[in-house]
Amino acid sequence: MPITCFIRYQIDPFQRDAFRAYAENWGRIIPRCGGRLLGYFLPSEGTNDIAWGLIGFDSLAAYEAYRTRLRADPEGRDNFALAQRQRFILREERTFCEAVEG
Repeated sequence: MPITCFIRYQIDPFQRDAFRAYAENWGRIIPRCGGRLLGYFLPSEGTNDIAWGLIGFDSLAAYEAYRTRLRADPEGRDNFALAQRQRFILREERTFCEAVEG
């Protein structure tokens, strides 16, 4: 069953550009590691500290294989290190969803 990993980020609103660069990096890394990047989204109006990322997978097992490849990917490791070093992500939550046809 296809699933979507819905990632909700609480970001430092004063480091919006740093988060944008982080998200742009994932645009190259995620497909290479086996995920279907549906998009990263920055706040525009209203709440200024919540961003989202959506990544599709064929199954939860495909997600687990992706995570293994992601941890081994040098650019992926560098991107995680960037976020830790600059601390623009204050909180991160993952929810797995299935599409409803209709």
